[in-house]
Amino acid sequence: GRVDAVKLEGGAEVVPAARAVATAGVPVLGHIGLTPQRANALGGFRVQGTTLEKAQRLVSDALALQDAGCFGIVLEAMPSAVAARITSLLSIPTIGIGAGPACSGQVLVQLDLLGVYDRFTPKFCKQYANLGDTITAAIGKYAEEVRAAAFPAEGEHTYRMAKGEEERFKEWCLATDVSQQSGI
Repeated sequence: GRVDAVKLEGGAEVVPAARAVATAGVPVLGHIGLTPQRANALGGFRVQGTTLEKAQRLVSDALALQDAGCFGIVLEAMPSAVAARITSLLSIPTIGIGAGPACSGQVLVQLDLLGVYDRFTPKFCKQYANLGDTITAAIGKYAEEVRAAAFPAEGEHTYRMAKGEEERFKEWCLATDVSQQSGI
């Protein structure tokens, strides 16, 4: 349920699929530049479009995706000048992630902007918080309370049976052989 569109990563090679899906009435969001699901094929998580030929390919891909019926295109990890040119040529919105300020809109990965990871933050990401340490401390406290049997606390974090039913259940447990309780 609740899916309003599909996102297809890639350029000219996904145009037939984008066209078919859009023609079938399903909104399609294109995604060019660094395409995370294809990062290994691109040589890893690297900036795309850094040479004239590669930038021309991104422009061509964007125009082809628009012509295929995409309602918008994500431009990821590309030079600002390339994203600005693509945005100026299209009649559909662009959403930038590491593509500079000229895009129609911006997006960041929540875990990156919240500072959840301390290992790596993409150059284009600004951290608005440092929740990694807070999350680590909270998980440590949780584990400590579980080991000490302080969580879950009976009555505070548990559910009760209807009035009188728990007593009936306990009586049934005492009166019934375990082998008879399975398969009820």
